[in-house]
Amino acid sequence: MSLQAALTTARSSLQATAAQISVSAKNVSGAGDPTYSRKLAPSITTPDGAVRVVTTTRATDRALYTTMLGATSRAASEDALVAGLNRLSATIGDPKSEYSPAAQLSQLQVTLQEYANRPDDSILSQNVVTRANALTTKLHSAAETIAEVRQDADADIANAVSNLNSLLDKFETLNNLVVQGSFAGADVTDPLDKRDAVLAQISEQMGVSAVTRGNNDMVLYTDSGATLFETTARSVTFAASPALTAGTPGNAVFVDGVPVTGPTATMPLNSGALVGLTTLRDDVALTYQNQLDEVARGLIEVFAESDQTGGGAPDQAGLFTYPGGPGVPASGTSVSGLAASITVNAAIDPLQGGALSRLRDGGVNGAAYAYNSTGAAAFSDRLDALVTGMGTARGFDPSTQLEDSQSLIDFTTSSSGWLEGRRQAATAEVEYQNTLVAHSSDALSNATGVNLDDEYALQLQLEQSYAASAKVLSVINELFETLLMNAR
Repeated sequence: MSLQAALTTARSSLQATAAQISVSAKNVSGAGDPTYSRKLAPSITTPDGAVRVVTTTRATDRALYTTMLGATSRAASEDALVAGLNRLSATIGDPKSEYSPAAQLSQLQVTLQEYANRPDDSILSQNVVTRANALTTKLHSAAETIAEVRQDADADIANAVSNLNSLLDKFETLNNLVVQGSFAGADVTDPLDKRDAVLAQISEQMGVSAVTRGNNDMVLYTDSGATLFETTARSVTFAASPALTAGTPGNAVFVDGVPVTGPTATMPLNSGALVGLTTLRDDVALTYQNQLDEVARGLIEVFAESDQTGGGAPDQAGLFTYPGGPGVPASGTSVSGLAASITVNAAIDPLQGGALSRLRDGGVNGAAYAYNSTGAAAFSDRLDALVTGMGTARGFDPSTQLEDSQSLIDFTTSSSGWLEGRRQAATAEVEYQNTLVAHSSDALSNATGVNLDDEYALQLQLEQSYAASAKVLSVINELFETLLMNAR
């Protein structure tokens, strides 16, 4: 090898090693950033013996990254659902506590039985009305919580859509940098990292899949197949509802004009916070609302008065009524918003100017509906029938997702069990998905992140290589000086 060739090799080796040391220093600096991937500066030897770093690349593992995106989307979906379920669950607390709707209904039955045993005791009749008022207050409170949960979920959907559009704009900017840099042969490892970080944030809002094309150009699809990004970001739209109507689903989310949530969705999303929020707003909360509405309707039905003259007049509201009264709602058909509007009949409640005796004797709706025609103080037939009615099977709306033929007591207990079952199942699922996110993130970090021990060891090796190349240059320089002196 000539001195000139040796000089070229040593100088290029020195430059390549310096570039590799710079990349390693950058890795050490980025070690604390979870979105940073380890940068690599592999060297090659050209035919003329020179050593060169052609390009800087980064450590990647698309399979692990894809797994992490999927787990992130599913965890975000369950997180949103569990947060709402926990709020709904607060309406029942411990199903066995005295404050749950089921417990209060059972207490009403017990109090009613006590009154039936001593129908001449006005204190016991007042106890029944007090329990009835407590039950309607509980139903009102639960219905209000459901409305708040649904309204908050609707607002959260609007915020998620706004955030998603901002993220897609950032993704477009970064994707353009990556494509342009890749086409020009520039180092695009940093914008690639930033693009991946934005994609991970997008996956929190909705399930997403990515396809990489030439020049590292990336196309995004929702997990249902709708195009989310291709060269430019597609618009994600949603119209928030100022006040959601009881019993009615909220508006859908659209991607480029295609509905991806709700009953009209042609390409429904499978995961992401938007799925959890929509499920909470339009499925879980609506179903629970239907259940409470059916509890309210069942109360009106059980305590309704019937025509005692034999004339066949329709049943009329008794102890419990509602704004649509005195007619009794159709059996087995949920009336939206009934839990929020049911009240104790003013004709019975002394605090509203009513007479307690009408609970025992009937006649809330006139003489034709009076059961105790003689006014006997020991009359208990009506009260006994009410106690029996609370435990008698009757029809309920199938939309409640509960057995459609059971007693009012059992139905109310089943409602509490249904809600708690959904909450426990969702909690278990979110714990599982969060574990998957943690494991996949750790695996991805191990595969593509910076290990400081390894990096410091590499730096030591590079420094030794740099020193060796510098030594060779020094020797070559001395040889050149010797040749020049001899040439004189």
